[in-house]
Amino acid sequence: MVLFRKVRNKLIRLEKFKTYFIYALGEIVLIVLGLLIAWKINDLNEIRKNRIVEVKIYKSLSQELDTNLVVLDSAIVDYTKSIQMLQNTINYLGNQPNELTQEAKSLIVNLNYERTIVRNEAINSINATSKFEFIESDTLKELIAAYPNELDCFNNQQSKIEDIISDRLKPQIEKYISLMEILPPNSYSYQRVKNYGIQSNYPDLLVSREYQNGVIDRLLQTKGQLMIAKNLRQKTKTIATKLNQELHRP
Repeated sequence: MVLFRKVRNKLIRLEKFKTYFIYALGEIVLIVLGLLIAWKINDLNEIRKNRIVEVKIYKSLSQELDTNLVVLDSAIVDYTKSIQMLQNTINYLGNQPNELTQEAKSLIVNLNYERTIVRNEAINSINATSKFEFIESDTLKELIAAYPNELDCFNNQQSKIEDIISDRLKPQIEKYISLMEILPPNSYSYQRVKNYGIQSNYPDLLVSREYQNGVIDRLLQTKGQLMIAKNLRQKTKTIATKLNQELHRP
């Protein structure tokens, strides 16, 4: 800048005003160009920083979704098996004790249900914080914003099944079925309770309207849960695929 000022002063002394103005204009242009270049460099640095944050967000979410895909695959298999077991249970309704094998009895009183845990830490963190603004893809933003509702639908359906088991089926089974059946068959220690305890009443259980309705409702809700799980898996796969594309873009 000192050099430019000396040149301008020299031109004024020589009364070369036209050259002075041209030179001054050129100097202004150089200053503006310098500012634009500096602004562009700063903008590129900001884009690079944002991209680093964006990639970190994508990687965290990608790991969560990959875990969910594995969990949902397992859940879909379990729901399919559960539906078959419940359909088999319905076939035993009205049967007499002498028509029931030990395997059939075990199936009739089966209340096993394992809740499927689908992770949502990363997705909730993105939706609830400024991380959402670092995502450039509008399509991905829409998918991520809608995903928590899909998870809620999945979890709510699980709660319905759990309520049927705990509030409707379990009380009926406890009313008609004795826990003596699970005691060791040839143990002298439990011989007295086996001789004088109240025996299980499978006929009354199988004709109980509450039990029948509970089994049928559990079957229907499990079928619904299977459909929800398949839909959630598809949505999860869609987001995971889009994330992978974003991770590998330049």
